[in-house]
Amino acid sequence: MTSTATTEPLDLGEDFLTDPHALYRILRQEKPVARAVTPLGLRVWLVTRYEDAREALNDARLSKDGSRFLSLLERHSVAPEQRAQFADSLAGHMLNTDPPDHTRLRKLVSRAFTVRAISRMRPRIQAIADALADDVEARAAAGDGTVDLLDTYAFPLPMTVICELLGVPDGERDAFREWSNTLLSAGSAEARGAAAAAMAEFLGRLVADKAANPGEDMLSAIVQASEDADRLSPREATSMAFLLLVAGHETTVNLIGNGVLALLTHPDQLAELRADMSLTPAAVEEFLRFDGPVNLATLRHTTEPVTIAGTQIPAGEVVMVALSAANRDAGRYPEPDTLDLHRDTGQHVAFGYGIHHCLGAPLARLEGEIAFRTLLDRFPDLALAAEPQTLGWRSSTLIRGLTSLPVRVRP
Repeated sequence: MTSTATTEPLDLGEDFLTDPHALYRILRQEKPVARAVTPLGLRVWLVTRYEDAREALNDARLSKDGSRFLSLLERHSVAPEQRAQFADSLAGHMLNTDPPDHTRLRKLVSRAFTVRAISRMRPRIQAIADALADDVEARAAAGDGTVDLLDTYAFPLPMTVICELLGVPDGERDAFREWSNTLLSAGSAEARGAAAAAMAEFLGRLVADKAANPGEDMLSAIVQASEDADRLSPREATSMAFLLLVAGHETTVNLIGNGVLALLTHPDQLAELRADMSLTPAAVEEFLRFDGPVNLATLRHTTEPVTIAGTQIPAGEVVMVALSAANRDAGRYPEPDTLDLHRDTGQHVAFGYGIHHCLGAPLARLEGEIAFRTLLDRFPDLALAAEPQTLGWRSSTLIRGLTSLPVRVRP
């Protein structure tokens, strides 16, 4: 027995972005596949239960082909300025492709992200974390003891790591953060278009320089990559640089920010972690499950009618899988709204699932482990400097992250 939703779509506006879990609790119980409209005006089908999410993420009928997505958006009467992000020079990466193109693109970069390759980066990541902790301490001592942990620690750590890994000069890193925030937000089409143009121009120059003057960095290796006489086109290389830079810092920034907030609002779990720092890898997994850095997975569209949880979604419809909702499904995780560092978090979907599972997950995990160990070791009296309910959340359906995280520190 199948059904097709006919009610008015849910509004994924500011209330939802501030606390998506309140809506997800209702949807998992009453309407696990629901119609919704995003802040950009796109009508989508929202999938919220764990088992349904895993199946949807691994269903070849839910395509990520960006070229077909453009015509679909036009048919759905999405304004041209809102469709532009899928046609520009940054869109030709592996998150916007299906096999065999996806297989080819991922193969050309996957060797750099193996667990063994990432583990060799531990000393350098630790050195970066130590230097940033020094800076946090100095800023706190120079002022009233309060710092924004996002600006001083959570952002510069992964941004420095990914930029060093890819060979990006440090002169435009702050600008890149602004472009990334704008592109992933629900702001105006004009602002996002300007950010995309600036980022494309910057990355295009960078890729051209790596092609002409290759170094020992990963981006040079990607630009030069040849596998069975295959090589990325300039547009593919630029798009790949965009994906690796944005995904390479956004996930870890918000893993750190959301994780610190979770700890500081759950003092019993904070005390347990301080008492046994060997729990840190498990804590990172629980932070990813409890309030991970990605709320709704990137867009998919149906190539034929697909039935999920008894609801038939017609062909040519946009589907968004709610990773945050799936990770708090009581059918998979008992007492899912409770932070529990001893929980079995196996097979959470914070990094997705299937062929599009996050390539940089090992790097994010390592950065998170080092970031939390260093922070808790250096600042035994770390505390929030604002009431939790006053903290702002980014205006993005994709990214689940704070706009700032004021904390008090005492070395």
